[in-house]
Amino acid sequence: MSAFAAVIVRDVTLAFRAGGGALQAVSFFALTIVLFALAVGPDLSLMSDIASPVLWAGALLATMISLEQIYRPDREDGSLDALVECGDSLVFIALAKALAHWISTGLLLVAAAPLLALLLNLEGSALAPLVISLLIGTVGLSLIGAFAGALAAALPRAGVLIAVIVSPLYAPILIFGSGAASAGAAGDPQYGANLMLLAASSLFAAIISPLASAAALRFNLD
Repeated sequence: MSAFAAVIVRDVTLAFRAGGGALQAVSFFALTIVLFALAVGPDLSLMSDIASPVLWAGALLATMISLEQIYRPDREDGSLDALVECGDSLVFIALAKALAHWISTGLLLVAAAPLLALLLNLEGSALAPLVISLLIGTVGLSLIGAFAGALAAALPRAGVLIAVIVSPLYAPILIFGSGAASAGAAGDPQYGANLMLLAASSLFAAIISPLASAAALRFNLD
């Protein structure tokens, strides 16, 4: 098995162990949506109108709370130093860790979104635009989050710092993602434009994040 695949398998396995972060993220996502539904009350029309942005914001926040887990296990068991010693392959290792985070967290959030959408009275015709936008956007969230995690890899309990770093970087994905989901639900022609901008944001993150993450790891651990 290649180092790239081995990192993905290891990280996904760790994510589903107790305290690994994957189930915590989904639980936080569900709790956020349930509390929001209770706060809005019985106004089903209002709830339906704002369901897509709320689900997007909930998915983003749930992603945030799991970002520290991307590099913390490696720092605690000493394997992060070994990863840095890989040299040129560190870029691919950083990409593998971002993909592992998306598989173990992003995909679970996407799978949970249609069920939680029922609590917010989201129409059936709006589910496909929501799921498509989340599939594309959560990739970018994991890639950007992996970069922030690499910046703070040498620091203990860096969850708040990571959240501060990613907040402005997540703004375009949140805007285009919720915009695409809302436009798709309303049949707005802006749906395609928002989806393309969302895809461009995730693609840009896929190009830049592994390089930046590798540089951050080398800087932190030299």
